[in-house]
Amino acid sequence: MQDDGYFGEDIAAAYDDDAHMFDPKVVDPAVDILAELAGEGRALEFAIGTGRIALPLAARGVPVAGIDLSKAMVERLQAKPGGADLDVIIGDFASARVEGSFSLVYLVFNTITNLTSQAAQTACFENAAAHLEPGGRFVIEVAVPPLQLLPLGETKRVYRLEETYWGVDEFDVVTQAFTSHKMRSVNGRTVRRSLPLRYVWPAELDLMATFAGMTLEERWSGWRREPFTHVSLSHVSIWRKWRGHFMDSDRHSPD
Repeated sequence: MQDDGYFGEDIAAAYDDDAHMFDPKVVDPAVDILAELAGEGRALEFAIGTGRIALPLAARGVPVAGIDLSKAMVERLQAKPGGADLDVIIGDFASARVEGSFSLVYLVFNTITNLTSQAAQTACFENAAAHLEPGGRFVIEVAVPPLQLLPLGETKRVYRLEETYWGVDEFDVVTQAFTSHKMRSVNGRTVRRSLPLRYVWPAELDLMATFAGMTLEERWSGWRREPFTHVSLSHVSIWRKWRGHFMDSDRHSPD
């Protein structure tokens, strides 16, 4: 897992400035689904950040807890109305534990890729399962690796090109590592930030879930339950924790 330095004060200070990410048209469909899945139980957000999803979910009456590695991000969450009421701990969401059990654990906005090894991503699933009550659900929102968009032999892809912002992803198709390069024009100077990540395939996530005692329940292209197809650029996947031991005869059914 990346250390706090990747999401320190400079990133936290500007994190909420992305109007699109905080647009109710983006946030509300996610919160609708998560509130439905949480039901009468508690929800735990891995990488809770500044509360983009957690605060509106808590406003729906869902008790929300969180884990985040960035003290700077959590400080901004706790300064917002309702933020201090959430049970948040500082730690690596692949291993840190929150007391109690939950009906829902969720990890959104590609953050599973911040875990830069397959072992760490697998540990994340195991940690989610450890927090879930039997029959509880783990939800991930993440992009489908865009390798089919790359010409043969090419390793870089421009994903955003604006007057004051440039985004380029650089892929290593052997190791599944990739680096996201972001360049912003700030007060007449260019500020560059490169973030190490690891892309992961939907089928690979399903196998991690199986190892953790969960099975795939739903997979959509987005929060509005759009069908997931061979041309989908992202997915929202829901795995459910088996009620019995993983070797039980009903292991392929969460019921």
